[in-house]
Amino acid sequence: MSPSGHDSASVGPAAALVVGDFTMERGSWFPPHRHPEHQLAWCDRGMLRVRTELGTWLLPPSLALWIPAGVSHATGAVGAALMRSPYVVPDGCPVPWTEPTVVRVGPLLRALIGHLRRTDLAPDARRRAEAVLFDVLAPVSVANLALTRPQDQRARVVAQGLIDDPSDNRTLEEWSTGTGAGARTLARLFASETGMTFGRWRERLRMQLAMPLLAEGRPVESVARRVGYMSGSSFVAAFHRIVGLTPGQYFRRDAAPGHPGELK
Repeated sequence: MSPSGHDSASVGPAAALVVGDFTMERGSWFPPHRHPEHQLAWCDRGMLRVRTELGTWLLPPSLALWIPAGVSHATGAVGAALMRSPYVVPDGCPVPWTEPTVVRVGPLLRALIGHLRRTDLAPDARRRAEAVLFDVLAPVSVANLALTRPQDQRARVVAQGLIDDPSDNRTLEEWSTGTGAGARTLARLFASETGMTFGRWRERLRMQLAMPLLAEGRPVESVARRVGYMSGSSFVAAFHRIVGLTPGQYFRRDAAPGHPGELK
């Protein structure tokens, strides 16, 4: 496998799976690409952002994304990250998923990925470990957080203002003063150019910006205020409604006490 981490994996005749390790600096990206193997995009530390035509996912160490062979995707590091991704030969692979699928990464899957990094495993031992890894892959229902920015300059002023300060709770009527467009025009621009209402767009942006803070281990109450919620409970409720899991479920890492998995 090349240093880019996304050329074809070199899988020997006794192996259906190899694990690639890639250290990624904050903000770095592997640009859109595809490869003939399935990939389980996962980071041992940090957080990944994976973009495909079907959506965008933010992945802490508690979650991974199964990317079927041939699916174009780009992978970035939200913060400094260690990506540790299994690559799987499609022939004979028992995983049936044909679209990107989020899976839970618990202690057993983590251990199996680490075990399969070894180059000294006997063929039979490797095949047994691979079989267990495939067996423990369990999909989890998580919404993708793809977010399109508006193109019209008037709506872009609002979007950039919220990116800079997600706690800004101004209504579109209040935003209209400095944009040169009325509230109805701004609402129409957000709906036509982003595919969602202004309120929904703002909520999804807040979840995107909250996730790296939660991944760093910051308290829910602090993150909630940072992104515009009056209390931790209201933020947790919004997170669950938008993402599909609570922050504690999303960031759970059972083997690491004190990790954000202890969030409610």
